[in-house]
Amino acid sequence: MQGRTGPIQRMIARLRILGALDGLQDPAAREASPFLFLVAVVLALLLAILEIDLNSGGLQSLGLMGNAFSADPVFKSP
Repeated sequence: MQGRTGPIQRMIARLRILGALDGLQDPAAREASPFLFLVAVVLALLLAILEIDLNSGGLQSLGLMGNAFSADPVFKSP
């Protein structure tokens, strides 16, 4: 059992050295990483695209989303 706690304690010590688990700093004073902000924006855009794709039938029935390749009904065959 002692062998398992050694690697975990070393990992935690390394993370504290890097500042990832530093509990002494004020959480409100920390700034968000620009990379983290970019990931959050990309994930939010992907979620929005998936939601629109999932609900495209309902949006078309409400007239909020049109067909990209719609043709005038005059030119359609009878």
